[in-house]
Amino acid sequence: MTDAPTPLDLVAEDPENDRTDGAPVSLSESTTGGTSERTDGHAWRHETGPRHTPTSTLANGPVISPPHTVDAFVKAFLHELNFGQGVPLSRSSVNDQYLALARTVRSYLMARWLETARRRRTDKPAKMVGYLSAEYLLGRQLDNALLATELTDIATEAMVACGIEIDDLRQQEVEPGLGNGGLGRLAACFIDSMATLGASSIAYGIRYEYGIFQQTFVDNRQVEKPDAWLSMGGPWGVVHPEMEVPVNFGGHVETYVGEDGRERRRWTPAWGVMALRYNYMVPGYQNGVVNTLRLWRARATESFDLHIFNAGDYAEAVRAQTFAENISKVLYPEDSTPQGKELRLQQQYFFVAASIKDFIQHTMPKDFDVRDLPERIIFQLNDTHPVIGIPELMRILLDEHDLEWEEAWAITKQCFAYTCHTLLPEALEVWPVSLMERLLPRHMEIIYRINEDFVAELRETYPGDELRVRRMSIIADHPERSVRMAHLATVASVKVNGVAALHSELLKEKVLNDFSELWPERFTNVTNGVTPRRFIKLSNPEQSKLISDTIGKGWVANLDRLEELVGYADDADFREKFRAVKAHNKTRIRNVLVSRDGIALPEGHLLDVMVKRLHEYKRQSLKLLHIVTLYDRLISGEVDPSTVTPRTVVFGAKAAPGYAMAKETIFLINSVAQTVNNDPRVDGRLFVAFPPNYNVTLAEKLIPAADLSEQISLAGKEASGTGNMKFALNGALTIGTDDGANVEIRQLVGDENFFLFGMTEPEVAELQAKGYRPGEYYERDPQLRRAIDLIASGHFTKGSRDAVSSFVGDLLYNDRFLALADYAAYIEAQDKVEAAYGDQDNWSRMAILNVARTGFFSSDRSIRDYIDRIWHVKTGV
Repeated sequence: MTDAPTPLDLVAEDPENDRTDGAPVSLSESTTGGTSERTDGHAWRHETGPRHTPTSTLANGPVISPPHTVDAFVKAFLHELNFGQGVPLSRSSVNDQYLALARTVRSYLMARWLETARRRRTDKPAKMVGYLSAEYLLGRQLDNALLATELTDIATEAMVACGIEIDDLRQQEVEPGLGNGGLGRLAACFIDSMATLGASSIAYGIRYEYGIFQQTFVDNRQVEKPDAWLSMGGPWGVVHPEMEVPVNFGGHVETYVGEDGRERRRWTPAWGVMALRYNYMVPGYQNGVVNTLRLWRARATESFDLHIFNAGDYAEAVRAQTFAENISKVLYPEDSTPQGKELRLQQQYFFVAASIKDFIQHTMPKDFDVRDLPERIIFQLNDTHPVIGIPELMRILLDEHDLEWEEAWAITKQCFAYTCHTLLPEALEVWPVSLMERLLPRHMEIIYRINEDFVAELRETYPGDELRVRRMSIIADHPERSVRMAHLATVASVKVNGVAALHSELLKEKVLNDFSELWPERFTNVTNGVTPRRFIKLSNPEQSKLISDTIGKGWVANLDRLEELVGYADDADFREKFRAVKAHNKTRIRNVLVSRDGIALPEGHLLDVMVKRLHEYKRQSLKLLHIVTLYDRLISGEVDPSTVTPRTVVFGAKAAPGYAMAKETIFLINSVAQTVNNDPRVDGRLFVAFPPNYNVTLAEKLIPAADLSEQISLAGKEASGTGNMKFALNGALTIGTDDGANVEIRQLVGDENFFLFGMTEPEVAELQAKGYRPGEYYERDPQLRRAIDLIASGHFTKGSRDAVSSFVGDLLYNDRFLALADYAAYIEAQDKVEAAYGDQDNWSRMAILNVARTGFFSSDRSIRDYIDRIWHVKTGV
């Protein structure tokens, strides 16, 4: 009798299946029975019989799903271990076992992936979303894949049967650090929700060889190390070398006469690379849908010159390969040099050019008419990084499909939508015209023409208002002639959206005010969200169980149901269970940090957490001043230590390698922590921790343990935030300004369940207009003056005043983000936090209401908003 096809049988039918080292897995037509040794000395007998042979029925009909049994899973796992890794169980390493487990789970996903693609091919083709993002902070994949396929219990039992502890394998996985912060994590949440809602989509990005750097601390200062996330194998990606795409750069543009007698323009590039595609499967939550994340790696067109090698110049023989692979080598190379700036532009063009060409050539049928492109795709530009895709699509339509300008432009304007993620002018990308002309000469020509037509339209709409025309022009003349990518995106997109209610209003009123006056219908809001699968179900299993036991399990795919918990906030028994969950999560993070970093957090403290990218506008400096103030109160005798609420403050943040002030802030935080934690006068009332290399994996343990969420950016500077949402959904209370999504969180949970402080955005604007002088706040606030003086004295830096002079000088004479102006209000709000935490029963009630009222912040809701307001695509396909 022939066994039911195993997951491996299904993978074998796909010629694009690969091993992590790039070599294809060779599978014979039949496999004889064999044995795999168990660690307990016994042997598994796994007789497979004749292998399943592909048939036309299977190729064209529904893909057969693998059996969901422990025995079938064991067989598939041992087969992968034996014939994928080439080792018996008894001699396998933990990494061998992890890779075999990951590829076994991937095989189950692959059956659904193939079936999703088959169904979308055979059903009436639906319009797709092409999500273009330079960042994806995915987190570890194993548990998410197990959850999506409902295999968690089966895989756990299967590993027990093999004598393996599955938690050991979980720890072996290295998360791909393919993002810098919130932008990349949001992209990961969104693709999860698109799959969960059954939206036909494909996401595109770069498979960076080295992701966001590994952060370490040496003498309290940040030191960056390469993030070699692929060094132990990357089992989740499926490479397709036969479907690589050429991407060109440089050269010149010339005029020629076509066969129809019309003059055309032709780009003759100077050099090019090949974009090698890797598919990563994105499963929906227990709905059978698996979408695709397609990441590109750069490969040289001619990677090895044998003639030069034989002549003895070995380095020159592989120069082309090294040069090409630099494009996908590192996430966000340092761009303070001309070479770094050029490499960033190369990266951006590389992935969007490969993606657009891939969609037209490989995703659409061969007889597809590009005039119908708007009916089949909407490309969502996740910030300005992919905006170069606009002139690239124009180039393809004009130069490769021979369309006239007007027709090509009409098509292009229907194929893009733009999400702006910032209110900081310096974060809106501009590219020097000189660089664009050298690297992408044809694209620069197209941008000139787009701008020429746009400027003519502006002069007709606003006659005599040349200042407005200059403000809105895609080409800026000062301080250097450059291309404003946000302007290009706005001109060419069907919709422009902000990512929180306040942000979207400020986007229209300040950042892109002229454009919103010209095209008010083009602007909309889509408030960000987070996936409840990863950030509640997986990261906080104890709270998830409590919720499911209370209201049922359906909330994971319908977060609005958390509202059913509101009544339980007044249930004493439920509050007690909720506190037990928080206590469990605090124990868990203590164990993690001891094991991971040797940091022993105290027990019984209020856990106060500030984790986010290190940037001045996020105001880690203000949090630091609060810590120093608490410390000063304790050591000066101003307060009785026994009356102070014990508090542990945990930071997590990376500073961009070239961001000097951010690095100085990290140094001072670590220096303060070192002093505070070793001062006996503190008497266990204050502890500061800064575990290095904060990432998604650590966030999943830290966020559920937090009591207090620090969201203290200067009002009007944070676009949205998603950390604030994760904390609230996991039962932390927020102390924050009215900024970004804080505004919506406060409105939903109620003022009484939110610690609000600080100036509003109009008040900030008014103070800056009058002329902000931070030194005045220092002079008139004795508490603030003591805190700054203590830092300036070198108390935290072993007596060295020079070590902190730049930080102190910036606060007193610059303070670009008004930390000193908001200091007094912040300290007052923190005092209210201490008083509130003293009543644990009421604190629990407030925390439960935060969980119950923040279901709005599901990324599923965000994607529905995109679908309704911007994309207009179908779900459930």
